[in-house]
Amino acid sequence: MKHDTVLITGASSGLGRSLALTLARPGRRLFLGGRNSDRLTDTARQCISRGAAAEIRLCDVTDRLGMEEWVHNTGHLDMVLACAGITGGTRSAPAPDDAPYEPDAQIRRMFETNVQGVLNTVLPALQIMRRQPRADDGMRGRICAISSVAGIVSYPGTPSYSASKAAVDRFMVATGGNMKQAGILMTSVVCGFLNTPMVARNHFPMPGLTDVDNASRRILRGLRRNERRIVFPRWLVAGSRFMDLLPIRLAEAYYNHQPTGAAGSMPVPDLS
Repeated sequence: MKHDTVLITGASSGLGRSLALTLARPGRRLFLGGRNSDRLTDTARQCISRGAAAEIRLCDVTDRLGMEEWVHNTGHLDMVLACAGITGGTRSAPAPDDAPYEPDAQIRRMFETNVQGVLNTVLPALQIMRRQPRADDGMRGRICAISSVAGIVSYPGTPSYSASKAAVDRFMVATGGNMKQAGILMTSVVCGFLNTPMVARNHFPMPGLTDVDNASRRILRGLRRNERRIVFPRWLVAGSRFMDLLPIRLAEAYYNHQPTGAAGSMPVPDLS
């Protein structure tokens, strides 16, 4: 797998940072994007200490023009890893006769970051890769976006997160059916909970919690195998697919009695 030049969003923490450090080695050029200057600089410093060339870009993936400029200015990309994203759940009912709810601002920001942010990363990357010559393995490039097991189910505790991740998975897999003819692999990562700062403050059990460095290695192994959808942990994803086949009332009867993702159990996301 040719991946001498790699662009990663969300590289200042969590999975994006882990992937950057895992990929860092002599002869590799990394383009690292994120919103936190100090953490992003630290990621780049550690990548450079491992022999890689690393360039940082302070950016918000919701900035379409800024993302287009950044991606196009790289000139050539073997791999793109769209890791930037946010999560959040419902708030507790404000009154006894009311219901759990998700604030409008959170819903809109969730879609702007998790869906539009992926498009702002993937679409300019596709423009570049479609013009690139094929490598020895016949590929022009690989693009990977992070979805979630939450995207498989209509989970009452995380409505906009589930919907946004479902959109990412369907877009990547469906578009990949066409792009494979051009030698571009498009991959969706359907994963469970990762031990990242984003979920560290969740106040509920997280079944199948996976070490982020193990997740990085699993993702890169899947990309080497040209997997269109990388799934882990498999038992959690399989169980979630089964739940989605049930009648809505039965699935909701189960979900609404689980501590995982219950209203008020997730921290308020940064919407700035």
